[in-house]
Amino acid sequence: MSTQFDVTIAGEINLDLILYGLPEDIPVDREILATNFQLTLGSSSAILAHNLASLGVKVGFITRLGDDELGKVALDRLSESQVDLSRVVRTDGHTKTGVTILLDHRGSRRILTYPGAMFEMSRADLDLDYLASARHFHLSSLFLHKALQPDLPAIFRELKQRGLTISLDTNDDPEDRWDGVLDELLQYVDLLLPNADEVRRIARRDTVGEALDVLSLRVPLIALKNGSAGATVQHGKERFQVASVPLDPVDTIGAGDSFNAGFLAAWLSGADLHACASAGNITGGLSTQKPGGTEAFRDAAYRNEFLSRYEFPELTFTNPGNSVKGE
Repeated sequence: MSTQFDVTIAGEINLDLILYGLPEDIPVDREILATNFQLTLGSSSAILAHNLASLGVKVGFITRLGDDELGKVALDRLSESQVDLSRVVRTDGHTKTGVTILLDHRGSRRILTYPGAMFEMSRADLDLDYLASARHFHLSSLFLHKALQPDLPAIFRELKQRGLTISLDTNDDPEDRWDGVLDELLQYVDLLLPNADEVRRIARRDTVGEALDVLSLRVPLIALKNGSAGATVQHGKERFQVASVPLDPVDTIGAGDSFNAGFLAAWLSGADLHACASAGNITGGLSTQKPGGTEAFRDAAYRNEFLSRYEFPELTFTNPGNSVKGE
């Protein structure tokens, strides 16, 4: 199959229900009143797919979701950004689309997730020819793909043999084990996208520096997200930092996935690694200016003005007519 996408993603999809203004100490059997509420597209994979497409990247997305209203809303949000959804798989109605409830505590948050259909997505749901019809494949939320995990090494290996590059953002391991197929997958990964806490757990080291030293022997490129401290890039033996965009965040939900979108878009466009990290910091910062991980990207006028203001690089992709510049 000829290349028709810049990126394909196989991953989870759900909605985020965000409650703001809640106290950190929440008693049971009491009605606690929030000051605000937001319904947004959630899940690392779907947020990345949406925001990549908003940046002009041609994205193909495979997911498994319930045949319910939450699933319809989530797909509508992805459709707005022109993500290709032709290989989406729906359950028979017994398992619902996942949902995450986020309780905001002004600087910290509780995250409560019903995984739903994301736990059920398996190799049988994936069209490998479709996934291979891209230049690049990305996987997020490794530890949430319970049914898919055993087949991931073979999937990664086949996609590499077909000439794709691969990126991985493990996200958190809810069981805090950091084992299973992760170690086997790293040999196929071209770009690892952890945060500071995740990189230490993946490498089983106490410090970020030690973790990067260990992982750089196995993964050619690591882009580490560190919030307001910016990004650290490890490329072979070279390591450098790129400062974040100075902003007052409204909401940091999805900022890491939005960093991934900017970094990947620039990387696939052939930008140098400093520019890639800068692009990631800009899109990560953009995400923080509105609630949830995609709302700032949905507002095209606001998105384009923000990208232009912070000098987001002009990107040109392989697919005809597929380019973007903050204007």
